[in-house]
Amino acid sequence: MRSKRPRLLSEERRREILSLLEGQGRVTVNSLADQFHISAVTIRSDLEELASRGLLVRSHGGAILPLSPQQDYPLQLKKTLHHAEKVRIGRAAAQLIQPRQTVIIDGGTTTVEVARALKRTPPEALTVITHALNIALEAADSPNISLIMIGGLFRHVSRSFVGPPAERMISDLHADHFFLAVDGLDPETGPSTPDVLEAQLNAQMIRAAREVSVIADATKVGRRSLSLIGDIRSIHRLITDSRVNEEMVCRLRKMGIEVLVV
Repeated sequence: MRSKRPRLLSEERRREILSLLEGQGRVTVNSLADQFHISAVTIRSDLEELASRGLLVRSHGGAILPLSPQQDYPLQLKKTLHHAEKVRIGRAAAQLIQPRQTVIIDGGTTTVEVARALKRTPPEALTVITHALNIALEAADSPNISLIMIGGLFRHVSRSFVGPPAERMISDLHADHFFLAVDGLDPETGPSTPDVLEAQLNAQMIRAAREVSVIADATKVGRRSLSLIGDIRSIHRLITDSRVNEEMVCRLRKMGIEVLVV
């Protein structure tokens, strides 16, 4: 009969979890519970504590290593992160859209929740402009939504089109609203993203829209990514979730930016 591994103190166990994560790139709650012979509840508590220190990123059923500001998560992985918060944010954003408006929807797993909310109850005569395949697929089978697809150089990690052709096309268009997904929103610098070409296209989209709303879960607020998209003063509104840092909310509101917390 195989002997059980001796129980570790919580900090020792957490160090071992990080060691496993560094070696594998990803861990699951169930596998860790089996390995350490403890409950899934205790493992989730460990992962939450390590995530609060910025040592890992919680995903559905486990955790992954945090990336540097120069890196971007694949879309398939992003959609498992903070899903419930993204759904709430997407629904709140969709409620801002009025009939007969034209909206630009950026690529991402938070913005796709905007598209899904619009698909369920589309405003009358809505036009959607996007450079992202996941957004286009949501809007494509809705007869009440007119879809304009931006083309260009395809980024596999984000499943979106970028580059000079996309920038030229968006420069000829105008929109009532732009829903911008970001990897970081810092009150001192502004919205940012890991990819230079994404940032350049997003900057053109900001110029094309009368109103710009950043939609981002709380982990993005106060963070800086590699490529600056635009000045913080180009943002009219932030829609985020209730885990957001209150100090950041106060700073943004003092700058005249509306903050909706859902």
